[in-house]
Amino acid sequence: MNAFLVTTCIVTGTMLAGGCATKKYVNNTAAPIQAKVDQVGEQTSRNGQQIEDTRSQVKQVDEKAQTGISAAQERAGAADQHAATADQHAGEALSRAEVANQLGEKNTQELNGLRNVVANIDDYKLQTSVAVPFSVNKYELTAEAKADLDKLATDVKSGRRFFIAVEGYTDSTGSKAYNEALSRRRADGVVEYLVAKHDIPIYRIHMIGLGQEKPVDDARNRTARAKNRRVEVKVFNADQVTASLTGTSNVNTANRTQEEKK
Repeated sequence: MNAFLVTTCIVTGTMLAGGCATKKYVNNTAAPIQAKVDQVGEQTSRNGQQIEDTRSQVKQVDEKAQTGISAAQERAGAADQHAATADQHAGEALSRAEVANQLGEKNTQELNGLRNVVANIDDYKLQTSVAVPFSVNKYELTAEAKADLDKLATDVKSGRRFFIAVEGYTDSTGSKAYNEALSRRRADGVVEYLVAKHDIPIYRIHMIGLGQEKPVDDARNRTARAKNRRVEVKVFNADQVTASLTGTSNVNTANRTQEEKK
């Protein structure tokens, strides 16, 4: 009985001793592995955090990129709108330029026409004339001479731009000084009749006495001398030029009115 107990105690001690040794071996073997596992876990955690940080950075970069793209698209849209507006303004400017060019060409043509009219403004045309005869050494008007002047004055009054040239002459008999004075008296008689009888403005009449100058007949006989004793009354008129000037002015006014309506 005692031997059995002793044997049991020895076996139990041996088993206990062996179990302690095995546990210690296991602990010594597992410790480095656990440390490695812990190290790998820590590294995995750090890697996961880095991955999250990288994702956050990528997200921020993507958001910035999207914002930049949106802003660029908006600026591009605004640029397109500005370009379209600029094209429209350019088209309108081109249209106005074409209208201005056409108007300039019209004005140039009208100006050239006006210059031609102005160039001829003093180009008075002979409208009518009459030769008033006189007796020897006389300067009084005869009834026939007055009738001729009445008709001439009636024709003159219908005009607006005119002047009357009154030139007195004599025949070749007598001295030069006497003939010049006589020719002026004859011209004065005609001017006085036109002004007093027909209210012709004196400023429209140009009078001169030329004596025996410019004879109409150089023959030395009574008939030739009678022809040379005269006063030539000539009416010059510029109403046709004035009408052209007025017509040009009316055309210019009409063109300006049409352009203002546009």
